[in-house]
Amino acid sequence: MTGRKIGVVVCECGGNISDYVDTEKVRAAIAQEGDVVSSHVQMFACSDAAQQDAIREIREKKLDGIVVCSCSPKLHTATFRAMAERAGLNPYEYTQVNIREQDSWAHTHDREGATEKAIELARAGVAKTALSEPLVRRRVETLPQAVVVGAGIAGLRAAVALSDLGVSVHLVEKATAPGGQVARWGSLFPNDKVGRGLVDELLNEVRRRENIQLYLSTELVEKSGRLGAFDVTLRTATGAVIPLKVGAIVVATGFDPYAPSTGEFGYGLDGVVTLPEFKELLAAHPARLTYRGRDVRTVAYVYCVGSRETAPGSPRTYCSRYCCSATSHIATVVNGLDPSVHQFHLFRDIRTYGKYEALYEKALRGGSVYLRYSEESPPTVTEENGGLVVKVRDQLLAGEEVEIRPDLVVLVTGMVPRANDPLVHALKLPVGQDGFFREVHVKLRPVETVLDGVFIVGASQGPKNVAESVASSLAGVAKTGALLLKGYVDLDPLVARVEPNLCAWCDECTKACPYGAIDRVRQGETEVAEVNGVLCKGEGACVPACPKEAISLLGYSNAQISSMIDALVKEAT
Repeated sequence: MTGRKIGVVVCECGGNISDYVDTEKVRAAIAQEGDVVSSHVQMFACSDAAQQDAIREIREKKLDGIVVCSCSPKLHTATFRAMAERAGLNPYEYTQVNIREQDSWAHTHDREGATEKAIELARAGVAKTALSEPLVRRRVETLPQAVVVGAGIAGLRAAVALSDLGVSVHLVEKATAPGGQVARWGSLFPNDKVGRGLVDELLNEVRRRENIQLYLSTELVEKSGRLGAFDVTLRTATGAVIPLKVGAIVVATGFDPYAPSTGEFGYGLDGVVTLPEFKELLAAHPARLTYRGRDVRTVAYVYCVGSRETAPGSPRTYCSRYCCSATSHIATVVNGLDPSVHQFHLFRDIRTYGKYEALYEKALRGGSVYLRYSEESPPTVTEENGGLVVKVRDQLLAGEEVEIRPDLVVLVTGMVPRANDPLVHALKLPVGQDGFFREVHVKLRPVETVLDGVFIVGASQGPKNVAESVASSLAGVAKTGALLLKGYVDLDPLVARVEPNLCAWCDECTKACPYGAIDRVRQGETEVAEVNGVLCKGEGACVPACPKEAISLLGYSNAQISSMIDALVKEAT
């Protein structure tokens, strides 16, 4: 017993927890712990009503710690810290115990076992909280400047929006010209705006703003410093080095179209092109559909090329999403150009989601013919007597084989992540299994990364159409503006701490730290390690690396971790 006054809230999560865990039994068991003076079950602990109940309990019983047994801390850490703060309790004397993802959802067929596990997890949370100490956030100044990496449609839009907020922007583009993929495309869905026109509009806005500097043929090659005051280095194609100091970094590097291998669905044969190549062809010949001087009378589209692969180890198991809508839209463009052109769509599934369903219906009404093939029996594209032959077994006709002799075959290719190894290395960007940049949480923090002050937007984080890319870039702008315009940011105090009396400076901690947050300093006659609390992310790799056990994490001290382990193995009494 430590003499603390700890409150415990057990959440039912609307059945997500209580369907598989006896929440009342958990509450009753935890109420017997020596430091626990308050315990309640709530249907939704995160609801306003439940938070008000907890605030009253903290104030009336003068609690100096609170444990919420609910869902993943990723979801509601900020929620419950703010609740504790409103009640007058230090937010770092709150502990969230995950009894949903780590318990109820993992043991849906063992209610008794899941209940016992929940009791043990809650007991560990109480033990940790009993040894918690009030911590204070560190406030640091921020610079109202940002680097936007990538001058495609998302990067250009982000730069303009940041400029409108009063943030100075350094817009960095690796290519010799801005605009990305969209600049090469003609008519775009759903409103038939021309890609080149959209890019030119944004470029005009960029050029007339004095607080936007555009760098072409330039890459970001190095980053150091901290949130709000990063030191970044740019390198031009000529080798010139440009140092900058900025408050935040927005990554909008876009995507690459999937490049089929030779022979894949006939790619390499005369008359077989990819969807981006076909869009460029239409943009170059807006008055008449021709290919290499020949009129095109029949087009066959083969969907899902390079997407939704099921081969073991393939990184492209995802759906690129935009392809179905883009191809249905292209079919309407071709139909408007020449209604007599025959168009065949060979698809696995049509995913013209939301309002884009209208494009699919318009293509159907315009005469497009849709033939569904199975994953096990994809279409074949061959050459015969100087022409193309496409064969497919149509699942809508009970697997009957259909033969098409088109003038042009369009492979509907999806998006793949752009090769950005130097940038990934410089920024230490998190990359998912699909190769795209990975956000913290797809719903709650969709443009944030685990690196504070570094945001990912547009198709750099996954397949998106133009509208979605722009919406994503504006979300990144909102986050960047909120971070920089206050002029300061409060940093989480959950960082490493060195006990100098135990430290003998062996350099193991600096080798383990991925953020360069540990310095070698002199203390009297000896040298010891010292943690830079601004650079430290509380990641904790330095803790087990220290042979003297001189390092611990604030909020997760060695004593707290040991107490949690002891609580987990404690015999029920």
